[in-house]
Amino acid sequence: MKLVIDAREAFKQKKAGKGQWTKGFIDELATREADLTLVTHVSQHIEPSAAFSGKLLWHVAAAKYAKLSRCDYYISPTSFIVPYLLGNKVPYVPIIHDLIAFQNESHEKRAKFIEKLLITKTVMRAHHICTVSEATRRDLLQKFPRLSPSSVTAIYAGPMHPQMPLSVPDQKTILCIGTLCPRKNQERLIKAYAALPDDLREQYRLVLIGARGWSDAEILRLVRITDGVWWKDYVSDEEYQSYLSTATVFAFPSLYEGFGMQILDALQRGIPVLTSNRGSLKEVAGDSAVIVDPESVQSITMGLATLLESFDERTKYASKGTIQANIFSWKRTVDLFLEAIKSAVY
Repeated sequence: MKLVIDAREAFKQKKAGKGQWTKGFIDELATREADLTLVTHVSQHIEPSAAFSGKLLWHVAAAKYAKLSRCDYYISPTSFIVPYLLGNKVPYVPIIHDLIAFQNESHEKRAKFIEKLLITKTVMRAHHICTVSEATRRDLLQKFPRLSPSSVTAIYAGPMHPQMPLSVPDQKTILCIGTLCPRKNQERLIKAYAALPDDLREQYRLVLIGARGWSDAEILRLVRITDGVWWKDYVSDEEYQSYLSTATVFAFPSLYEGFGMQILDALQRGIPVLTSNRGSLKEVAGDSAVIVDPESVQSITMGLATLLESFDERTKYASKGTIQANIFSWKRTVDLFLEAIKSAVY
């Protein structure tokens, strides 16, 4: 089977969630028997691969390459533009991470516009559609009722690394990792931290890690004026793992996520997790995390206090988390992907 995949996000120096997903997926897919070609912006000295420059012209060149290569499938993990250009000329499989473009939460305006413009024709003409969670699959089928449920398969994700040691908690760090933006909900998390009893705030600091996103001015203002809150910009993979290796609690009360790979990495490390009841997060965490209402500062505060005040609660969720994390792997994701496209019918 000959596959061509848009690998641009996987090779970015600063990878967001979609880039991490694409990298994990490609690394596993490359171990299979498929004839895999990576299409990127810059040559990666990987064979076989093809690199094209430009922005809009990149998509035109990639679409042309997919047609000329006579591939069996073009896989698009992060963009709808090339599938839109391909139409019915090359079978393609888009990977749908979320439907944030149709949510009320604030998001990058340009990205929302492009997704809304292209998604309908892209999904209706797709050979098959894969989503990164059952929650996103449900959202997609609800938004596009003409889609057959059999044409959409949830394939999930895996942790950044298959084997990682358990965290050794420093008994002082509440960790939150994600781009600074309203959807990640750092504003309410900071307010919830500030509402904790004095003794807990004296013992625990709240560390936010993530690059600046959009509409983040109020988040940064709260960081500056709230004692005990630290903000680190985007960090390397090594620093990311270093922070996970000592975190006492991982807090991620996002308003909406297609998967939530940070949650999986924390569960894998045995870090007690606080997360929200929105999107896919409860699906990923199962009963292995404290689940809160992300729009309620009081709910987040109570969830934090539950974990911070009780060693037994932290131990319980740490133990459950490692078991839950074992459900997910890149092997499982690629197995589901290959099974889906092999069984799909034109």
